[in-house]
Amino acid sequence: MKYFTIKELSHSDTAIARGIDNYPTAEAIHNLIKLVENILDPLREKYGKPIRISSGYRSAILNRSVNGATSSQHRLGEAADITVGSKEENRKLFEIIRQELPFDQLLNEYDYSWIHVSYREGRLRREILNIR
Repeated sequence: MKYFTIKELSHSDTAIARGIDNYPTAEAIHNLIKLVENILDPLREKYGKPIRISSGYRSAILNRSVNGATSSQHRLGEAADITVGSKEENRKLFEIIRQELPFDQLLNEYDYSWIHVSYREGRLRREILNIR
């Protein structure tokens, strides 16, 4: 893990504001490491500029608190929502992932407001979705 930390991947302003423990389980930490090693660090290398994690690991309580899907890969530490601050640049991230990196799910959320990407060891569906 060269560019990202477990602390960064489990940080949540909502969890802090609501007093929710969002420290990842051992399994989630393992999955977060795989996500970083296979997608996030290589993406940072290819993109050449910092990438911000807007949502990474979410405990079950936090996931419910933000109205996340009950089957969300965030709960397992397999997903991250990322942004670099502009839709145009987020589109570039999306294309790098789509064309060059192994992924399970890749979501363009609200016209590239942010990108959701997941990595599931041993099961990479390469599913691409647009959320509007």
